Amino acid sequence: MASPPPLPSPPRHSLLEDVQALAAAALVGSLGLGLLQQAGLITGGTVGLAFIAHYASGVSLGALYLAINLPFMVLAWFRVGRAFAVKTLCAIALLSLATDLLPRCLGFAAIDPLYAAVMGGLLAGIAMIILFRHQASLGGLNVVVHWLQECFGWRGGYVQLAIDLAIIGASLAMLPLERILISLLGAATLNLTLAINHRPGRYIAA
Repeated sequence: MASPPPLPSPPRHSLLEDVQALAAAALVGSLGLGLLQQAGLITGGTVGLAFIAHYASGVSLGALYLAINLPFMVLAWFRVGRAFAVKTLCAIALLSLATDLLPRCLGFAAIDPLYAAVMGGLLAGIAMIILFRHQASLGGLNVVVHWLQECFGWRGGYVQLAIDLAIIGASLAMLPLERILISLLGAATLNLTLAINHRPGRYIAA
């Protein structure tokens, strides 16, 4: 029996498509972070570390997020690839800027914490999926998660969930238990969004 013909090479995203993806992810992600911040919640990953530092110091969330992520870009450069590292660094910078500019563009008179957790997690998950499909991420621990998924086929959402639970648990010393429990709902929403909608091998465009 003749072997099946080889699959065609996957189409690559153009530079313009990559640029719009980075911008879209920054806008969507910043809205998700804004909801969490306004409700006094937290999430996992380096964003969660930035939230903890922000609540403790009052320094802007975007600036802290950018600073925490910089060391991870070295890992991305050497372990994942230069193109991935450059696009991820651009995504981080755009998200940091959009997050700090959001209060000037949008105000929240009142927000239910449960709604903020679910919508914040969903929007952050959507932003990450956009970036993953353009060979980028939101940096930090997401770089490690993306590398594990690409190299070993591990579900990014489940790996991220384990990391997020550890970081959220560490914030018990700073936030009320009620806010921690609600934050867990947001983290679960984010990571289930990733696990269900981003699986290795399903999306072939590069």
